Amino acid sequence: MEAKKGQKERGAMPDACPYAARCGGCDYQGIPYEEQLAIKQREMETLLKGLAPVRPITGMENPTHYRCKVHAVLSRTRKGEVVTGVYEAGSHRVVPIKGCRIENRKADRIITTLRRLIPEFRYRIYDEDAGTGLLRHILIRVGGVTGQILVVLVAASTILPNKNAFVRALLAEHPEITSIVLNVNDRQTNMVLGKRDIVLYGTGTIEDRLCGMTFRISPQSFYQVNPPQAERLYNKAMELAHLTGKERVIDAYCGTGTIGLIASRHAAEVIGVELNADAVKDANANARRNQVTNARFLCADATRFLVQMAEEGEHADVVFLDPPRSGSTPEFLSAAAKLAPSRIVYISCGPDTLARDLKLLRELGYKAEEAWPYDLFGWTKHIETVCLLTHS
Repeated sequence: MEAKKGQKERGAMPDACPYAARCGGCDYQGIPYEEQLAIKQREMETLLKGLAPVRPITGMENPTHYRCKVHAVLSRTRKGEVVTGVYEAGSHRVVPIKGCRIENRKADRIITTLRRLIPEFRYRIYDEDAGTGLLRHILIRVGGVTGQILVVLVAASTILPNKNAFVRALLAEHPEITSIVLNVNDRQTNMVLGKRDIVLYGTGTIEDRLCGMTFRISPQSFYQVNPPQAERLYNKAMELAHLTGKERVIDAYCGTGTIGLIASRHAAEVIGVELNADAVKDANANARRNQVTNARFLCADATRFLVQMAEEGEHADVVFLDPPRSGSTPEFLSAAAKLAPSRIVYISCGPDTLARDLKLLRELGYKAEEAWPYDLFGWTKHIETVCLLTHS
């Protein structure tokens, strides 16, 4: 059972997290890691009972400091001290945090430096209620293999006073930083990032390697926060797809093209479809970066795109779908079935919606052969699963 790898190294965190009571980010604080995996295994077996046999869950070798994407909210205390942290569950009250046990250590150290530099440069922290101030959030992305680091400062204005000196001061303490970006979010919104990025240092992007391919990561890109586990998950997806080099493959909800580009090495043609225009731009750049010529990525609603393909009598041999936590739609699944693929590989980050969609796919003539759960989010309740369906 893969979940048993590294069992001696994997146990409870050494002591209770001091932020657990208010943060709400970790659901399984105080529970040994092996027990967390057992809980998730039982949950998947219960949800998919009668729908698909559930294989043993694959756990992490090291379940701490695994998150390579770190988001910190900026705030001030009543005494004016700059703090960084997360929103308390169900609110916009900031819980100050000085080091998270599931976030990348380098990212945490950079955030610590930023907490000191921000008041030195007299940057005002954004006040949500008054709509005044400058800096709102910090976002840091670290390449799991390359170690490249992207620092994103989210601000309410396009102007960062004394920006060159600020960049020099940050790089003086962290020369390992690859790129620094000012993201402009001047709206009253719950969204962290705005639509405009201003590059302050570097190219504004970083690269990472996954399953032997290189991927560009921009501030807006979707990229798995746990690359080692994501690689195991994607390798299993390719194994289940059983590609021989002759297939026409659809990569739905393709994001930055990760799955489609990995599949392109073993398929005749890959068509990726994604609604986020920035993600599609990254996907096509990633195809060029990896010299992939048999994959193309289109900006479109996945459901409408497949419905149109079905109406035009198009066919696909394999369909990969990796929808958001809300799952897919009956319209999409119906259109996917009309393309008559011999295999559907469903990658899910929402066990409940996976069970719902498997029931509908069964009605459409697709049998779930097996489900493989993967733990990409230790100490939380979230579960990723890859499921193979074949035409019955």
